[in-house]
Amino acid sequence: MKKRMVIMLACVGVLLATLVGFNAFKAQMMQKFMAGNTAPPATVSTITASFQVWQPQLAAVGSLRAVRGVDVTTEIAGLVREVRFKSGDKARAGQVLVQLNADSDVAQLHALQAAAELAQTVYSRDKAQYEIRAIAKAQLDADAADLKSKNAQVAQQAAIVEKKAIRAPFAGRLGITTVNPGQYVNPGDAIVTLQDINPIYADFYLPQQQIGQLAVGQAVTVESSSFSGRIFTGKVASINPRVDTATRNVQVEASVDNHEGRLLPGMYVNVKIDAGAPQRHLTLPQTAVTYSPYGATVFVVRPGARPNAQGKALSEAQQVFVTPGATRGDQVAIEKGLTAGAQVVTSGQLKLKNGTPLLINNQVLPANSPSPAPQEQ
Repeated sequence: MKKRMVIMLACVGVLLATLVGFNAFKAQMMQKFMAGNTAPPATVSTITASFQVWQPQLAAVGSLRAVRGVDVTTEIAGLVREVRFKSGDKARAGQVLVQLNADSDVAQLHALQAAAELAQTVYSRDKAQYEIRAIAKAQLDADAADLKSKNAQVAQQAAIVEKKAIRAPFAGRLGITTVNPGQYVNPGDAIVTLQDINPIYADFYLPQQQIGQLAVGQAVTVESSSFSGRIFTGKVASINPRVDTATRNVQVEASVDNHEGRLLPGMYVNVKIDAGAPQRHLTLPQTAVTYSPYGATVFVVRPGARPNAQGKALSEAQQVFVTPGATRGDQVAIEKGLTAGAQVVTSGQLKLKNGTPLLINNQVLPANSPSPAPQEQ
């Protein structure tokens, strides 16, 4: 019985040892399988969050208007005798642009001048006779009235002759004309446009909430899509004292330097006004922020424990909530949730979750300019 008992105990021991060894082998194999089945590292680009100085600005879309602009017309009808300018010329104030036929008017002026000279002679003679009491005072008064009437007629006819010479009311640039010599023009017919465009006005509207940040003399920058990358400077010239009751906006007029004559009336422009002192903001590219119903988040790069093929530990992604603020160009200000110096994922975050291993490749980075310019390929 003792011998049988020993044999049975030995068999039980061998069985138990076999079960323990099998379970240990199974656990080791499962561990190797799980280690080899983890997600591969995700390739992303990153940037270091840093502070930048932003100048607070008010932005609006405006329209350009000439300081002085008019369509030159004629007050009286007449036949065009001579056109003394070319389309696109610069005109001086008072320069004769078009001369109408004034031959009959000049002849009439000469006749009236002769009648006025005769009236002057008669008045002078009668005045000498009145002094020696040869004629009555009534005759001298009639001669004086006749002289004034003749002089008034001369002045009226001279004004008509002068109107036959159509002049530039102020200095500026002339437009394109279709008037030709021999053409008959009527009063009010447009002959050519005349625009004084240096400086030039930019008219735009701002909401009433921003009136407190406006003041005459503030610096203004103007950009036009016609001149990519070119910035024109000016200042606020006038603020309308009345707010539009329909839109609750106030009209602002800015005077912009245009000595090169590039800006033209009627063009639309983007206007920015410096308002207040510069401010420091922690900024990121807008592509780094992911928006969801739960809030805005970014992925921050943290040190990881998983080694790569070379035995170096890979970094891991950690999702954090942030509070975004104002935007400018490609950048967004981060008000809360992030500190300066943090390494933030800027592209590739759609495939990330907490703990995802990362491979950082910054050869291609998203745009990160506060003043981006359109690029044409």
